[in-house]
Amino acid sequence: MSESGSPRRLPAPGRLARRVWSIVALPLISILLALVVGAFVIVASQLVLPGAQLDLLLPVTAYSALLQGAFGNFDAIVGTLASTAPLVLGGLSVGLAFKAGLFNIGARGQFLLGALGAVAAGITLAGSPSIVAIPLALLAGFLGGAAWGFIPGLLKAVAGAHEVVVTIMLNYIADGVITAVVGGPLRQQGRSEAITPDVGNAALPIIIGSTGHAGILLAIIAVVVIGWLLFRTTLGFEIRTVGANPDAARYAGMRPRVVTILTMSLAGGLAGLAGAVVILGVNHLMTPSFGTTVGFDSIAVALLGRTNPLGIVAAALLFGALRSGATLMEILARIPKELIDVLQATILLFLVANPVLQRLFRLRGVKSGLDTTETLTKTYSGEAVVQ
Repeated sequence: MSESGSPRRLPAPGRLARRVWSIVALPLISILLALVVGAFVIVASQLVLPGAQLDLLLPVTAYSALLQGAFGNFDAIVGTLASTAPLVLGGLSVGLAFKAGLFNIGARGQFLLGALGAVAAGITLAGSPSIVAIPLALLAGFLGGAAWGFIPGLLKAVAGAHEVVVTIMLNYIADGVITAVVGGPLRQQGRSEAITPDVGNAALPIIIGSTGHAGILLAIIAVVVIGWLLFRTTLGFEIRTVGANPDAARYAGMRPRVVTILTMSLAGGLAGLAGAVVILGVNHLMTPSFGTTVGFDSIAVALLGRTNPLGIVAAALLFGALRSGATLMEILARIPKELIDVLQATILLFLVANPVLQRLFRLRGVKSGLDTTETLTKTYSGEAVVQ
């Protein structure tokens, strides 16, 4: 307290430091605790191996190899950036939906439909000039994911169907669609196994290193666009208002149902774009068993990034580094790649358990970052009549 009795204000640098700490505290603690859990798993795994000698420093060896595989040289850094790009797009998909109070757990299905749309367009335009084939293939991927996101958005807005249930079902349907289309209309003739032709000129060009495709640049552009959309446009304000309080948004003249449909469509498009980036930038073809962890990893990326576009970039870079460095960790430390799944799941667990962490570490004034999920269980079933 000052002499006048008013609360003493910290200097500007002090206020900034406290603000930054309030934002990064819980994600940082969650990451560190996950690494500790991972170390215990590594040590404990030695106890079940017959004839294995207990090496208490094995976690240090494993994590060092992980860092080396992700950032050890120029090619490793480029590989990490390539792994990060689809995670950024997927994280933006889930984060954008969270801003509207929606849980887009169907990012995986939208990712698959986007990849399918991109490979279909890529095959069709394989012989066309790249300047034509690439944009159209990316657009097809975006539209494929947007269509898969439009369905739960429409059902949520019109019938009150919860998007979590609908998107989970659509994830399984997407698997069936991929199997049927790749094994049927898109199947390459003359091949014994079901596989599509190469996308040819629709493949994303390499812009850096040996694996750094143009999808990295596309992810950066998407971050700028979504950040501008959310915080500099009327639509972004409506999305955030509907997510915070649908009733207040409706009273203010907004249309929550329209915002819900549009948001889920945009979110689906971003996840579809992530699938297009993987197909056009890495695989260049598709098999019936095509699939990655990007869809579900995107949920953890969005939560760890606190649904903020810049935070999502940082979280995606972390997860991309984990995936990229896992191979070298397996080679040098003989630790299976599945440890990365353990680390990511543990990070998500600690994020969800943020009230426990706040009490355990006596964190005051620290934001949980999950405020946008408060309206997840709300539906618009009471206004299901289309006007």
